[in-house]
Amino acid sequence: MALQRGRGAGLRQQPESIPSLQAGHVAELVAELQPLLKGCTVREVQALPPRDLLLIVEPDATPDGPPILRLRLSASQETARLHLQQDRVRVHDGPEGPFFKLLNEELAGATVRRVEQVRGDRIVRLEFGATPSGRRRALMAELVGRHSNLILVGPEDEVLGMLVTPTARKAHTPRIVVGQAWSPPGGKAGPGADSASLQEVYPEPDTLPPGPVKDRAPLSWRVECTVGGAAQVNRQDSLRKKLQSRAQRKLRGARGLVKGLRKRSLAIEGAERVQQDGELLKSVVGSLKRGQSSVEVTDWFAEDTPLRTLELDPRRHPAENVQLYFDRHKKLLRGRESLERELQLAQDKVTGLELLLAAAEDDGQDPAALDSQAVEAGLLDKPQEADPRKRKAPEPRKPYLSYQVHGDLEVRVGRTAKDNDALTFRHARGNDLWMHTADCPGSHVVLRLERGQEAPQEAILEAGMLAVHYSPARQTGRAQVHVAPVKMVHKPRGAKPGLVTLSGGKTIHVRVQQSRLAELLRR
Repeated sequence: MALQRGRGAGLRQQPESIPSLQAGHVAELVAELQPLLKGCTVREVQALPPRDLLLIVEPDATPDGPPILRLRLSASQETARLHLQQDRVRVHDGPEGPFFKLLNEELAGATVRRVEQVRGDRIVRLEFGATPSGRRRALMAELVGRHSNLILVGPEDEVLGMLVTPTARKAHTPRIVVGQAWSPPGGKAGPGADSASLQEVYPEPDTLPPGPVKDRAPLSWRVECTVGGAAQVNRQDSLRKKLQSRAQRKLRGARGLVKGLRKRSLAIEGAERVQQDGELLKSVVGSLKRGQSSVEVTDWFAEDTPLRTLELDPRRHPAENVQLYFDRHKKLLRGRESLERELQLAQDKVTGLELLLAAAEDDGQDPAALDSQAVEAGLLDKPQEADPRKRKAPEPRKPYLSYQVHGDLEVRVGRTAKDNDALTFRHARGNDLWMHTADCPGSHVVLRLERGQEAPQEAILEAGMLAVHYSPARQTGRAQVHVAPVKMVHKPRGAKPGLVTLSGGKTIHVRVQQSRLAELLRR
């Protein structure tokens, strides 16, 4: 394989320290981009997985204006940013994922109405009209460090899709949930207008030749050269490490193959000796008995005819042991024809992989180009990328635990005080039975019932045991428990989470049967 120097897409040396975009910088960028993007038509959303995209827009026809603009939006954890893209971009080859597909379906052909900063924070809102669905859409770019994200919202700011799905955590409801209203991230905004300006933080670089972006959007150009350049270097470093890891694994395998083939070569060199052993064993086959593991014979093929010990398979008949020697001789002769070619190919692969690893150490080489060349030469297998379209979406966290009680009925138990409210008022029906310990705090418990269904007493008793178990009364194993239809449970205005009032129902005494409770908890 002839390794050639690859051309990187605007590869630049990474500065020692690249400051991240602050709220004040985002405000400057928005002020610069708003007049350029307003009224533009979206031609395409170009995916740059895992966390970047290009919004390809076409401005109104102007004599001196560019035919298209490329707006880069990145939710990278290290280099979150937005800017007009002037440098070349390597086209993504592979599955894009459902979010990028959703954006193309919802935004292709739409018109950019406005670009604005949200709450004076590192959040940018791009609002679109004349969408394919006929309904307003907005793309929220949260450029907030390691929690950066891109979210598509509808007319009422309901979340339609997101680039990065939040990791589910116990006792925490995700901030961004599809179908629910978008809310901004918590925490304080980064430094605002009083901080150093973008021009002071990002001095004019000389790494990217001036072009139309520098002329029309000089601040955006500075961000592309500095933050975008750092992102490119980070990406190159990541690709280089992956390439080296794959090449090293292949090299270990190729060296092992060469070692095995050389061992086979030594065995083939002894093919004549194997045939001679077969002849010697054949001459004494009449004296052999089943069960022997070896036999000593006179070696008529050696000088001075010494005794030679031949190995036998004690499970086989003597004649079968003779045939094993002749079969092995034929196999070695057949292998001789292809061994030389296989050994040469294996040695060439070792040499090629060693050259590949040496080239990967050179910062001047493009690791993506090296990878493609290695795959084409057969040194490496094509990287297998997980198809995000087949990735199973994590189930949303439920505010309750679910148990099965008598009669195969479901009982739901609130996890926290806030979850108690969600369970009672959003995850229960009016005719469900609600339970709670009468004299101490605890979880809300809901026994699910179909319309018109009567709750069996055994089911009520078991649900009551769960109410006692998930309260301080579990220490004594007994308590008074309120029982009422959910429609009789009310939330006072301004009340603390979990605090409710009842307009009916009854109170029962529940004594926990430990063996029965243990069985409930196992279900």
